[in-house]
Amino acid sequence: MKNSINNNKTKWAFITGAGRRIGASVARHIHASGINIVIHSNSSEKDAKKLESELNGIRKQSSFRVKADLRNVEQLEGIIENVLAKTGRLDVLLNNASTFYPTPLEKVTEEEFDDLFDINVKAPLFLSKAVSSCLKETNGIIINIVDIHSRRPLKNHPVYGSAKAALEMLTRSLAKDLAPEIRVNGISPGAILWPEDGISKEIEKNILRQIPLKRTGTPIDIAQAVLFLIKDAPYITGQIISIDGGRSIGW
Repeated sequence: MKNSINNNKTKWAFITGAGRRIGASVARHIHASGINIVIHSNSSEKDAKKLESELNGIRKQSSFRVKADLRNVEQLEGIIENVLAKTGRLDVLLNNASTFYPTPLEKVTEEEFDDLFDINVKAPLFLSKAVSSCLKETNGIIINIVDIHSRRPLKNHPVYGSAKAALEMLTRSLAKDLAPEIRVNGISPGAILWPEDGISKEIEKNILRQIPLKRTGTPIDIAQAVLFLIKDAPYITGQIISIDGGRSIGW
């Protein structure tokens, strides 16, 4: 392709919400394995720019940024077309971008419902649709970041939990529909990073009591699982891997 920066051999991964937190850690980890990164961001553009510079400083032309509001479904196919015009191929779609906040039943609004489902379910679905043709050419993979609360509800989060449950079913459905050319799996994190707006020490202690390993995980735990699914799991599809220190076995 005219503006391609790819040699048609190097793999490319498109990571949504890649500018910071878990997304950025995953980007760094799989980039270190030799995979080039398309960094998607929306509100975290400054962080995404720093990450782009960091990755390109390690390996020239191995990363670039895409800014987009994933709730605007009409733009998604155009975004992927623009990405492919630069990369020439795509091997990985990581649906990591998410919104997370409480929606107590007595206060929940339709706007909150739409927001949580748009980012956590609709965007992964329509991005998967947009990349399906190019991923078939590379026998690629789609990985969705789910949540252990897709199966065990979190108090005052009925919409978020329902959205992640839908994403889990979407993962399995796409795995069936896109086989055999494309594998589709999910990763379900437990307590990896505390919420940015903070929680009380009492809640932190209560969560830690529920975890058999008695500690939180780290973003690298998620990143290592992503790389495993990309490089070392050719016979795994339709699976949701919980990375939670054992918390989901019962609390």
